[in-house]
Amino acid sequence: MGRVFVVSKVLAIDTSTSRTSVAIIDGDTVVFSGFRDGATAHGPSLPALVQEALAVSEVNEVVVGMGPGPFTGLRVGIAFAQSFALAREIPVRGVCSLDAIAAQIDEKDFIITVDARRKEVYWARYKDGVRVGEPAVDFPADVTGAPIHADLFPDMRSLVAFPGDITEPIYLRRPDAVATVDR
Repeated sequence: MGRVFVVSKVLAIDTSTSRTSVAIIDGDTVVFSGFRDGATAHGPSLPALVQEALAVSEVNEVVVGMGPGPFTGLRVGIAFAQSFALAREIPVRGVCSLDAIAAQIDEKDFIITVDARRKEVYWARYKDGVRVGEPAVDFPADVTGAPIHADLFPDMRSLVAFPGDITEPIYLRRPDAVATVDR
């Protein structure tokens, strides 16, 4: 009896930056790619983009950027991806969004930064295309030691190519809202 190989058509979602990005990737082919800019527009943009994508092709897997990024943007993307996958009974996996940005850079030693608001950046250092250490958040002046690539967005084909072993969002700050205790 021969093996059955299922070709994966992947719905890729990233909301870790000021851009909401959605793509459908079939092997090396980008079947659909769309984005909407707006740091506070992830909520309405994501379902609209996914609806556009599904008009082009069905999917059998979901890959989502897990950050680092602002709480609300990440929650929108990750919750949508997990709910969508659960409803369709298809697998979902998470990938570091900075890694999908770094895949676009062809240098030996570099740093990727993205806007973290509050005059800070999320960043990670890469050597030979591999992340060195964990992502961090700092003021731009404190991020030094290699050429810096800023203001890029995750490459959706690269997002899908990573193994996707992250199970929790990459939050690097404490939430602004905290519960108070009545006394």
